[in-house]
Amino acid sequence: MVFLKYDIEEKDIRMLKEVYQSVGWHKHNELIIEKVFNASTHVVVALVDGKIVGFVRALSDGVFNAAIYDVVVHKKFQGQGIARMLLEDMMKQLENVSCIQLIATTGNVPFYEKMGFKKLKTGMGIYKNQQLAQEYLE
Repeated sequence: MVFLKYDIEEKDIRMLKEVYQSVGWHKHNELIIEKVFNASTHVVVALVDGKIVGFVRALSDGVFNAAIYDVVVHKKFQGQGIARMLLEDMMKQLENVSCIQLIATTGNVPFYEKMGFKKLKTGMGIYKNQQLAQEYLE
């Protein structure tokens, strides 16, 4: 059974790192993970048997805009509906925000389209990392 929680404790950082690494995100060290989660206004964490298996985080002003980041599920737990559960919970938390944006990782656009997201006509970005710029920018 999957349980959800809405905060991050110091002891969770190592498990978050394991989830990131399971999907190939190796640049997320424990200091970075702590920093990005502490800066996030909304967090949903999925646990199975007390172990973190997935998460999503967002930044929002609570009225007009929100940006969802890091919808990540451990490789061993993918395909079980956990990402859908996390994203649905996050969307409920953000239901009063008029604009919710999300950057999809390569290959995951169909999932987010099923969740109701649509491509932006005017979305723009700057990636300082050249490899990411090549992957995500037109």
